Amino acid sequence: MTSPDSTAAVITDPDRHVLGDPDAPVTIVEYGDLECPYCRDAEPVLRQLVEESDGRVRLVWRHFPLFQVHPHALAAALAAEAAGAHGQFWQMQRLLFEHQDALTDDDLARYAHDLGLDPEQIVGAPADRYARAVQADYEGGIELDVPGTPTLLVDRVPYRGRIALEELRSVVDAV
Repeated sequence: MTSPDSTAAVITDPDRHVLGDPDAPVTIVEYGDLECPYCRDAEPVLRQLVEESDGRVRLVWRHFPLFQVHPHALAAALAAEAAGAHGQFWQMQRLLFEHQDALTDDDLARYAHDLGLDPEQIVGAPADRYARAVQADYEGGIELDVPGTPTLLVDRVPYRGRIALEELRSVVDAV
């Protein structure tokens, strides 16, 4: 296992979770909640879009936990951040989406173990050090008037429409 370089670097980089080529010419930013069923449904579509784009599209994840309606969203976001510090953000994200009905601390610890991570570093007080990063994402979403999750921005332009592969490809092709 690797150890996180520094929490400060994580907090200051809003593009710390990038799927795809970091230098891709088109950026899709997703404000998402790991307990949101609509975000879960969008995940395979967005992943396929990136994978089939031949390096043209990158996806950037930003946390927007709707903790008022999703009681485990914040803990899940912190666990994902902690996993990300060990290079396993996207793997943890996928596990959390697959198991949205089981996001207690014990569940999060089990997923950390499944990924080969130290569970004691992924949940509870050790994960709290990533709260500022999650908060920064959330506050950035508030500043942009993010209405809910998932919210997508395609090269900083809000995407309005169904999150479906063909519709997103059309938008990307028009950029």
